[in-house]
Amino acid sequence: MTYKPLLIGIAGGTGSGKTTFSDGLCSLFGESVTVIAYDNYYKPQDGLEYSERLKTNYDCPEALETELLVEHLRALSRGESVEIPTYDFKLHTRSGVSVSVSPSPVIIVDGILTFHDERLRSLFDIKIYADADADERILRRLRRDVTERGRDIDGVINQYLSTVKEMHGIYVEPTKKYADIIINGGKNKIALGIVAARIEEKLREVKYERG
Repeated sequence: MTYKPLLIGIAGGTGSGKTTFSDGLCSLFGESVTVIAYDNYYKPQDGLEYSERLKTNYDCPEALETELLVEHLRALSRGESVEIPTYDFKLHTRSGVSVSVSPSPVIIVDGILTFHDERLRSLFDIKIYADADADERILRRLRRDVTERGRDIDGVINQYLSTVKEMHGIYVEPTKKYADIIINGGKNKIALGIVAARIEEKLREVKYERG
């Protein structure tokens, strides 16, 4: 690979539409786009009892192994494949299974704290912040955690009130200032069109370099 991938970071609070937006780009460009979920870089908690894992604050920078993600993005930019961890949200620790990811023309990183660490932030060519009303975000999170992550309603609400809401104000919301584009939810067609145009430009560059 002679080209450097186009790196796109998508940040924003829980349930703000980050994944919806990245899915929209994937539907347009298919295998040319690789999405990496920052959530998979939560630190392993194998040494803790399950009851202790439930008390972990997952919405602060210390919960994530950012160094590993930075290392992986740099490797992908060099044309190297990487082994990405997967996180089991039912067990609240890493699954022990990794996923092999090869370089692609466009790489998207999606996560609440994507812009918090300067080392990670500096790697992105485009930075997008998904904004949404707090009530909408908690409802989306509630639906996701119950249907996809095997959580119970009371547990989701307690976690939101004890850590998620406060951490959003301390760590997530302030990173909006770093964004190149701020979108209201994940179905913003105008923003999708702007980013899609940049991706099309990148794909033309890749095609030209490949000859």
